[in-house]
Formats: sequence, structure tokens, C-alpha cells
Amino acid sequence: MLTLLGLSAEPTQAMAAEDGDCNDGETAIDTDRPDVTNSSVVVPRSSVQVENGINWTTRQSGTSIDGSNTRLRFGVASCTEILLDLPDYFHALRGPAWAGFSDLSPAIKRQLGHSPGDIQWSATVGLTLPTGTTRIAGSGYGAYAQFPWSREVGDGWGLSGMFTAFWMPGAGANNPTLEPTFAIERQMGSRADLFVEYVADHPRRGIASQLVDSGGTFRITSTQQIDVRVGVGLNRAAPDHLFGLGYSLRFDHLL
Repeated sequence: MLTLLGLSAEPTQAMAAEDGDCNDGETAIDTDRPDVTNSSVVVPRSSVQVENGINWTTRQSGTSIDGSNTRLRFGVASCTEILLDLPDYFHALRGPAWAGFSDLSPAIKRQLGHSPGDIQWSATVGLTLPTGTTRIAGSGYGAYAQFPWSREVGDGWGLSGMFTAFWMPGAGANNPTLEPTFAIERQMGSRADLFVEYVADHPRRGIASQLVDSGGTFRITSTQQIDVRVGVGLNRAAPDHLFGLGYSLRFDHLL
């Protein structure tokens, strides 16, 4: 695990964005939700951002709800934030399913410089700690590495995506699971954004799941946001349908 952290730190230091390229707190809230693709921009230094949501998911085997999907983001330095995903509770509404909490997951995220083509990158390295219900979260420790990116196309249009490698607790020979995402975004006025996204999960063994989702965000103020997400699975390995709602807010000049 320490090796993984060390390898991830080297390119991060080499590609680190200049201080002036990172969020200075004067811009509107930019969240990692509601889509799977995370923001390529970190929260401002000395700010705390709280992102919350609830999901309703249907599969052939049943229906479940989970919440509150809380992610805490701390701007600890210029171009750097600390993430903390709190345990999420899962409850079955229909059919056989296990109830319980997911794991606690800390991480560190670094905003990187622009690559050729004016693409903004960031890098995240995180752990999953064995604090949740074993039948929900698996047994033992896990880890992940993520590389979100984004590019403004013009006229309110943008492209974004993310590549993630997950080492799932207790997955053994099925590790790692690779997850690419790709999203098309459209700004609607000064406060709203819409997106359409493709997500695929590729375990080392077994069938990959494929999902298309869409939704949007609306900024109540420059530091508060509500969001909605609707998705449909493209094969039997993915959920049949999903629906999510969320609320996020940011507190500036705290740390």
C-alpha cells in the first residue's frame, strides 16, 4: 500500500498545477456528484465542502435504498485536498438483500497541470478501512487510484471523464476492477448544468457492467447545490435503474 502511495506521489509532484491554476474560493461550488465522474478541480484552500445524497436502485433481484452518501472535502493546501467518505447505509426495500454500512474511506487528491489540448487533470489515492458490514463492504482493507480529467469545448459545452483502479476488499483474484467513465456536459445559464455519462466496471474476472446515466445540478447560491441523477443499466451485470438526489454546500475560510 505504501508503494502504491509513493508511485502515485511522483507524477503528482511532477505535474502539479501552479497555485494560480487552482480554485481560489471565488468560483462557484464544484462537486464530485451526482455523476460517477469526479471533478478535476480541488476545493479551495481553507475550505470545507460537504456533499450528500441518497440513491434508489433496482435490480432483477430486488430494490434497495442507500444514504447519505456523505463525502467531506477539506482544502488543506494549494491544489490539494483531503477526502473522507463516511459509511453509507444500505437497506432493502424489495427482495433479498443485505442491510448495513459501507466502509470508511479516506483519500488525498492533488490537482495537476493542464496537458496538451488544455485538459485539466487531477489524481486521487484512497483507502477503504474495514469498518463496514462485511456482507456489504467485503473483508479487509481496500484501495483505489483515480485520475479525473475535464476539458471545456466552448459555448457552454464540456467533456470529462475518469479512470479508476479499485482493489476491492476480499475480492482476491478478481482485483483490480477498472472503471472508465466519459461524460458530456452542458451549462444551462449561470446556475445549472446537465450531463450524460457512460460508466463501465471491468473486474479482472467476470462480466463487465455498463451503465448510462444523466442528470443535472442547480446552484442555489455560489456555495450551495442540489442535484439529481437517473440511470439505466445496459447489461445484466449493471443495475436495471437508479435514481439519486443530493445536496452539497461549501464553507470558505475555515481552516
